[in-house]
Amino acid sequence: MSDSLTAGLERALGRIGLPAPTGLERLSGGANMESWRFAAGAETCVLRRAPSLEMMVGRPLTHADEAALIRAARTSGVLAPELLVELEPDDGLGSGYVMRAISGSPDPNLFLAEADPAAGIADIARELAATHAVDCTGLAVPVMDTANALAELRARFLTYGGDRPILALALRWLEANIPAAVTPRLVHGDFRLGNLMFEHGRLTGVLDWELAHLGDWHEDLAFGCMTVWRFSRPDRPGYGLTSIDALVRAYEATGEQKFDPARFRFWTIYRTFWWALGCLQMGGFWRAGHDRSVERVVVARRTAEQELDLLLLLEDQAPDAERTRPLPPAQPTLVPGSGEPSAAEILTAVSEWLASDIKPLVAGRGKFDLAVARNALGIVVRELEQRPAASDAALSADLISGKVDLATPGILAKLRRMALDKLTADMPKYPALALARAQWEGT
Repeated sequence: MSDSLTAGLERALGRIGLPAPTGLERLSGGANMESWRFAAGAETCVLRRAPSLEMMVGRPLTHADEAALIRAARTSGVLAPELLVELEPDDGLGSGYVMRAISGSPDPNLFLAEADPAAGIADIARELAATHAVDCTGLAVPVMDTANALAELRARFLTYGGDRPILALALRWLEANIPAAVTPRLVHGDFRLGNLMFEHGRLTGVLDWELAHLGDWHEDLAFGCMTVWRFSRPDRPGYGLTSIDALVRAYEATGEQKFDPARFRFWTIYRTFWWALGCLQMGGFWRAGHDRSVERVVVARRTAEQELDLLLLLEDQAPDAERTRPLPPAQPTLVPGSGEPSAAEILTAVSEWLASDIKPLVAGRGKFDLAVARNALGIVVRELEQRPAASDAALSADLISGKVDLATPGILAKLRRMALDKLTADMPKYPALALARAQWEGT
């Protein structure tokens, strides 16, 4: 891989007079695209590319379209990357481009530890507003029709089995609450911690424009405020920094249109549902052989995070009697015997060996991959021990049709138990899990 990357990059860089790359390093993060940092003489650069051309099929933005949009955003004053060269077929690297590295780090927890909340949210609001003001005339940027997009999500949900009750509940709500169309503006589509660069608590760059489209600007605000993107601060809904009200004040101070809470709620639920399906899709990519990384299958199990978040967002639709109903008991944990080690114990032994003997031998991206691998082993251990219910096709069908809803006695309690048990097995360190347990179980 390193040799082919070096040769391909040397061909691409040669077109703009830069020397061959040195110090290639795979960066962590990125659910869909690969990123590689390297030096080209005195320049520090980043290659962004699709790991498989199959992963570009059906995407509204090609990498060429994405590159043109990034250049337009940068010209308009957004802290977008400076693109240096786009990949060509003869480079042998697939689809993508090379950009000049932006100073700072995208590490969300580092930013949340360093940032002054008022200054950080002001930076974020400024870049959101600047993005929404970009003139896209002449650019191949898709226009989002919300009803059509939701119909596509419904079709995907059914393709993936249509058997996740909490996702079915969310789909039913979304289809009943589609907001009226607005004058479309440029929406980044992935504006969140992890895709923003920061240095000493101040924003230095806006990355990952692959989901950009024309639509409702509330979508960007809602996506960045999703619980999953608050990282270590689930209690601070405004980008992990502050309140929604503080974010809205900072955004409105830029002179943009007035905030609509109903639109914000719709897009928060829509994008949480969208990301749940995106997680499921990762498993499909792995099964089809487009990306056989361990990371891909582990991300697929993060669907449980979004199911919990969706239920927290939607449970206010239930009557008080259902919201105070006790939960069914949790699935009992299997107790290992005293004979041969169980499958769960064997996997635990492998994980401990990776931590003690292999971790000191790896560096860079290898450390990230090792952590993902140990996470994967932990998921299987917990599934073997706890055996949570992952799906219920009949209940999902009843929720989509409206035959049952959150006013139906016992449904909310059942969904709460399902969400807690699944997330406890899949991602027990998800910060919102403890908050949900305290709210639903009083523990």
